[in-house]
Amino acid sequence: MIISYGPHPSQVAELFEPAVAPRGVAVLIHGGFWREGYDRTLMEPLCRDLAARGWAAWNLEYRRLGGGGGWPATFDDVEAGIRATGSAPVAIGHSAGGHLALWAAARGLVTHAVSQAGVADLEEGARLGLSRGVVRELCPPEAYAQASPAAMLPLGVPQLLVHGEQDDIVPASISRGYHAAALAAGDEVDLVTLPGVGHFEHLEPASDAWLAVIDWLP
Repeated sequence: MIISYGPHPSQVAELFEPAVAPRGVAVLIHGGFWREGYDRTLMEPLCRDLAARGWAAWNLEYRRLGGGGGWPATFDDVEAGIRATGSAPVAIGHSAGGHLALWAAARGLVTHAVSQAGVADLEEGARLGLSRGVVRELCPPEAYAQASPAAMLPLGVPQLLVHGEQDDIVPASISRGYHAAALAAGDEVDLVTLPGVGHFEHLEPASDAWLAVIDWLP
């Protein structure tokens, strides 16, 4: 079921419903470095797996760089899309979506947040020059205080960070640094790092990276 939460073509979500009364609602937020070339189809396998496990999965699309996104439009869409669920969901995001899931937690929009290989610290992502400097395309440094989870700590909700040690797209050092800062700020946050795992295994329902998420969910 496709649901629109705004007038722009990217302001939609697809709802995957379980066969029984849902145990909860999970909002899934795809990655792709916030760029137009990637969309919510990346998260469809995970949505189907969640629905089979009894969750209502809300596969969120949003305006991206090259299609009207950036600061603050991308962020406005994530907030509007989550509010459109009409519930207090958990958020699960991969890569750039992991950043947005944590950001949603900082905004008080979700009860739990999962970052799969996420860009949890925009300042560090910019310093590393991720994906040809995409962080600086997303938002200016003066917006990090409102846009970067690392700058918004404590988030005040339980968080899970899952990262592969062999990730050469978003290095695991970002999650490790964020984890230490979040603990120091008093947040409840778990970190799972997986040897031999790269960036895209998180999108495979049978992977250890995804099973770590399933085991953690409330």
